[in-house]
Amino acid sequence: MPAAPALAPAAPLFVVLNRGSGRGSADETRKAIEAACRAAGRPLTLRVVGQGRRVPDLAREAVESALAQGGIAVAAGGDGTINAVAHAALRAGCAFGVLPQGTFNYFSRVHGIPAPIEESLQSLLTGTPQPVQAGEVNDRAFLVNASLGLYARMLEEREDFKARFGRRRWVAFGAALATLLKGFRTWTLNVSAGGGTQVLRTPTLFVGNNALQFEQVGVEEGQAVEEGGALAAIALEPLGRLAMIGLVLRAALGRLGSASKVRSFTFREIEVQAATGASSGRRRVRVATDGEVQWMDMPLRFRVSPRPLWLVKPLDAKAERA
Repeated sequence: MPAAPALAPAAPLFVVLNRGSGRGSADETRKAIEAACRAAGRPLTLRVVGQGRRVPDLAREAVESALAQGGIAVAAGGDGTINAVAHAALRAGCAFGVLPQGTFNYFSRVHGIPAPIEESLQSLLTGTPQPVQAGEVNDRAFLVNASLGLYARMLEEREDFKARFGRRRWVAFGAALATLLKGFRTWTLNVSAGGGTQVLRTPTLFVGNNALQFEQVGVEEGQAVEEGGALAAIALEPLGRLAMIGLVLRAALGRLGSASKVRSFTFREIEVQAATGASSGRRRVRVATDGEVQWMDMPLRFRVSPRPLWLVKPLDAKAERA
């Protein structure tokens, strides 16, 4: 494992703040960050998303500055902001911090980082860089999950619901049901690992890197993710709309893993290629990474990142349980 990034004695913070994330007031968050850094004697550079400033560009700038000055690149926002800064930090070997502002905050919760801004700032300012696992799909980092098919489409359409009704958990659930009622296609996928190939017919392939999320929906393979060195996948067998809605309800109740139409497995690296059926001939597909949907070329290569993500957190931080 590579050495941890060296931090300056009063390591400066380079914060990418997304004003559009769902938790609290952006102005209050900004004031809290400025006050905490001032009290701790820590230099601060804030980069605010908006007015033509894209998150990936701001993330790259924050990482470059942090590396040059022995500092920490910090994401203050939801899953998309955290993913963008983490992706840049992972590739560069830069210290990475999180001030969670999202709806579910799976990444911060599984690493014992609290959601209230004052508490997460304390965790950041007193923590040290520690190696944590990230996943990758075609070299794009993900911290919580990556998916194709129905789940990716649900996430994409969920954003419209959030814009209309706000960033609440019941909104996310309602958006999922609305997507299911529209209908969905079945994919035929060749999944290769360790020299063997299996054929999956499924409306969605979900790959996770977050033990808490698996624990909440009742899938035991999340234990392998918690132990490290593995990702876990869920593939649903072909089924109708009502049966799919039933599975969503089972997931909400933490009983997805016991459903007969659910296949789950763990791996370190797999390759996924479209075979026959509705997805035949597709060379580019929509893939969601931590809630952000993008187009990627087939085949898709999911793997545990060979590089650690250097997350700044206290040594005694304890993961949240479901």
